[in-house]
Amino acid sequence: MAYYKTSNRTVICPRFCNIPPPETLTQNDRLLSYLREPPIVRAYELREAGISATAISRAVSAGEIVRIGRGLYQAIDAASDPNTNFAEVAKQIPRAVICLVSALAFHSLTDQLPRKVWCAIGAKDWEPKVSYPPVRMVRLREPYLSEGVETHRIEGVPVRIYSVPKSLADAFQNPKLVDRSVAIKSLRTALGKRKASPAALMKAATTFRASKVMGPYLEALTSNG
Repeated sequence: MAYYKTSNRTVICPRFCNIPPPETLTQNDRLLSYLREPPIVRAYELREAGISATAISRAVSAGEIVRIGRGLYQAIDAASDPNTNFAEVAKQIPRAVICLVSALAFHSLTDQLPRKVWCAIGAKDWEPKVSYPPVRMVRLREPYLSEGVETHRIEGVPVRIYSVPKSLADAFQNPKLVDRSVAIKSLRTALGKRKASPAALMKAATTFRASKVMGPYLEALTSNG
């Protein structure tokens, strides 16, 4: 937390810590400081912080920041996170939920890295256009859309992702979208790493109508025989 003295008051600035007072900052200084936390921001957020489009363009040309999508920027030295694409999607579609193979990958249940970020939206929701990263939209009705959602912070961005039990139930319920071998291996990994209890997995399978398919595999993997 930084405290700045002005002529008649003290200004508290949580974002810009250990940097000179606002009066001495150039737009470039403010731009680079803003991108430290979070390292991914939208153009309108920068404009609201008083940073002009010209300053943004110059920083991109100078290689100080990277334009990773339409109106989406990242610090050039931002720490690399394998889930960065999820944060980028969440910035553009805050209500979307990371699902299916993308959710399995996030929970370290599969080593498959889908070329597109799988995300769920409502059955009647307007489908937004995302220039980057590539996305694959899945439409879900209630209660399948809203239940089993967790919020994780990735590079400072809140990202909605389905839980382990919900992700596995969805994987078994949608064989056209997730190969059965991937679903089975992910279930085995979840049990081996104790990502979820057998009871929680069975409850999710029942709730999301995947018990007839997922149940036998769960029983076989948890039996002592």
